[in-house]
Amino acid sequence: MAGVNKVILLGRLGRDPEARSMPSGGKVVSFSVATSETWNDKASGERKERTQWHKVVIFNEALGGIAERFLKKGSEVYLEGALESRKFTDKDGAERETTEVVLRQYRGELTLVGGRASGDSEMGGGGGGYAPRERAAAPASRAPAQRGGGGAPSWDSPSGHGDLDDDIPF
Repeated sequence: MAGVNKVILLGRLGRDPEARSMPSGGKVVSFSVATSETWNDKASGERKERTQWHKVVIFNEALGGIAERFLKKGSEVYLEGALESRKFTDKDGAERETTEVVLRQYRGELTLVGGRASGDSEMGGGGGGYAPRERAAAPASRAPAQRGGGGAPSWDSPSGHGDLDDDIPF
């Protein structure tokens, strides 16, 4: 029976991505992502929060380039990868083990979430689907501004003509 190893994370970067060259000539990009969950404590009634930190390693040249170019500490990111553990010897000679979320060639996804930051003027459409996009289901706090007649244009409320048949070029 085959197994499934898939990790999906939506969180914020804890540090800027770090790129390193491998002896084989390829590049590896790594960073950490924080995910948080909140709940109300039944005993005290106070709001509690727990944050988990995840090490992420990208061996995919295209995704690594996007991460290196556009992500920075605090960026919100959605990613899909596989959970992998490995052993290594640290600089003091001690055997260590680490578990990471790994995005490999043809087996990973990276999506920049949210709008453009002030320094991200280079981001645009195209790029093989790796460019940032708005989330399909907007949070409730933003939903009224994106829908209806008074807000900015969106896919749900086309601007301009009420009858789109006149604008179709074929």
